[in-house]
Amino acid sequence: MAFLRSIATTAIATIPAALAFSSSSSSSFPRSSQSPNPQNRLGLVKTLATPPSALHMDHKLSSQPDAVLPELLTEFMVDMKCEGCVNAVKNKLNEINGVKNVEVDLSNQVVRILGSTPVKTMTEALEQTGRKARLIGQGVPEDFLISAAVSEFKGPDIFGVVRLAQVNMELARIEANFSGLSPGKHGWSINEFGDLTRGAASTGKMFNPVNEENSKEPLGDLGTLEANEKGEAFYSGVKEKLRVADLIGRSVVVYATEDKSEHGITAAVIARSAGVGENYKKLCTCDGTTIWEATDTDFVTSKV
Repeated sequence: MAFLRSIATTAIATIPAALAFSSSSSSSFPRSSQSPNPQNRLGLVKTLATPPSALHMDHKLSSQPDAVLPELLTEFMVDMKCEGCVNAVKNKLNEINGVKNVEVDLSNQVVRILGSTPVKTMTEALEQTGRKARLIGQGVPEDFLISAAVSEFKGPDIFGVVRLAQVNMELARIEANFSGLSPGKHGWSINEFGDLTRGAASTGKMFNPVNEENSKEPLGDLGTLEANEKGEAFYSGVKEKLRVADLIGRSVVVYATEDKSEHGITAAVIARSAGVGENYKKLCTCDGTTIWEATDTDFVTSKV
């Protein structure tokens, strides 16, 4: 079953919905637009154009522990049954640094959070209220046809999740969590292919669009992950000029060494993930199980 799974497979970018940010009632939560502008074939921004100067920018990757992430809308489905549940959830989330606004739709059991807080922090806060919570959507409504993507590492040795969300035309937010790595530093990147027939060896070179070939580093270079003594690595940061719509069907690769001189040790395909307002289902059509009946084994071992 796949409540937290992405809603598309490893194909080339499809055209999801453009959404609007509105009030917290179930009737006012946004619904999909059926007719995206055909001029936006890459599914990027409906009204903005890339400034010419952007083609000469260096690719800046920011992952400082104390850095403030750009604001996004994040949606969770939370097992709430009454107004008391709503108040408990709101009060807990409003205690978190970076949370700007919380809206709750009790009838749909949906909590929508606007802010710069990492997904991991929000998930832990919701769980601390004693309620089950599932991430169901993330992104910036209105501007982007494809605003979120996910890459899931399912073992057998290394597990993890990488989430990518478009913030604006020139900036993507990246959050990741890994377990099972050897302690120390590991390079990681977005590679050009999603072919996993030979693992990381068949994913090609680091992703680098034609108009970025003169840059100091490939656009797909994500820098370094640092695994602790337990083999766990966490990452929250941003990447300039990275466009989520261009990444669907490619792959995220983690390397044995920081300088990426050795082969990739694991890889996972990047798939489109649900945006805000796109994933309110509670019943898995594959086996009839509800979202709250799911066990930990149904999800990737990760809290990001």
